[in-house]
Amino acid sequence: MQLDLNLLTALDALLEEGSVAGAASRLHVTAPAMSRSLGRIRKATGDQILVRTGRSMVPTTRALAMRAEVHALVQQAHQLLSAQQELDLAELERVFTVRWHDALAAACGTDLITAVHRRAPGVQLRLTAEPGTDTPELRRGEVDLESSSGLPALPDIRHQLIGRDRLVVAVRPGHPLTEGPLSMERYADAEHLTVSRRGSLRDPIDDALTTHGLRRRVTAAGPSAAFALQLALATDLVVTLPDAVTRAAREQLGLATLPLPLQLPDVPLYLLWHQRYDDDRAHTWLRETAAEILQSLFAPPTASPSPSPTGPDGDGDAPDPASG
Repeated sequence: MQLDLNLLTALDALLEEGSVAGAASRLHVTAPAMSRSLGRIRKATGDQILVRTGRSMVPTTRALAMRAEVHALVQQAHQLLSAQQELDLAELERVFTVRWHDALAAACGTDLITAVHRRAPGVQLRLTAEPGTDTPELRRGEVDLESSSGLPALPDIRHQLIGRDRLVVAVRPGHPLTEGPLSMERYADAEHLTVSRRGSLRDPIDDALTTHGLRRRVTAAGPSAAFALQLALATDLVVTLPDAVTRAAREQLGLATLPLPLQLPDVPLYLLWHQRYDDDRAHTWLRETAAEILQSLFAPPTASPSPSPTGPDGDGDAPDPASG
């Protein structure tokens, strides 16, 4: 059987773009040429791959099933054939998917996109939210770089420690907790908001309070740090969040920051990637760029007027700065 491996590249582009025109533009070929490639792919696979629905095209069930494997094969072929080439960022054309905790994306997403575009204008970045549960996209090559507060369980997932953070308490200016020292009792008696993509109303803070015979009042759970900070600004709800990754957002909103009156372990922040990218120079450049930008979060904050007393730095997606 004669195989044209160029069809894999065309198939990957078609599945990625979802249209003949988009795939043609991505691969710098004409639309008729891409249409012919689609015809050959259909003949080789015995499947329509893309079918028209109204004015758009949607992938078939089989196309969806093979999408991740096709993408991984194309990436592996790219690495195999370009391993000995010097990296020319100005000429690099590639799509990277970065999956970060929402607080990280808010704090550093702009800097990452700007830094990448400045040096590699042909690179496209997709910043996506972390899922509520563990998923295999990193292993399948659908995600290039991911944030996490825990070490990977699988041996083929690499990791780099970026920094360690602690938790702080954020409240609106003039909140009753800003008046006088913040004890564990006063903290527990306040009304709280947890941050959880799964809607959990309990987190390790509650376990720590239980050891002191205390129980806090959790009124609501919010899906993201941005939502939690906005709600804290508009209400008397108390939110406990990672200091480093939410510092800029808290300052922008003018929230008061207080020390958490509990001793909790620092929470690490890791970058994760699959081992297939260890020798990928473009991926190495991306993760080094991302690591440098993220590490700037953990530098000592510059002196600036604060809307309230600040205590020890804080961290966590209640309490997790990288996944929650």
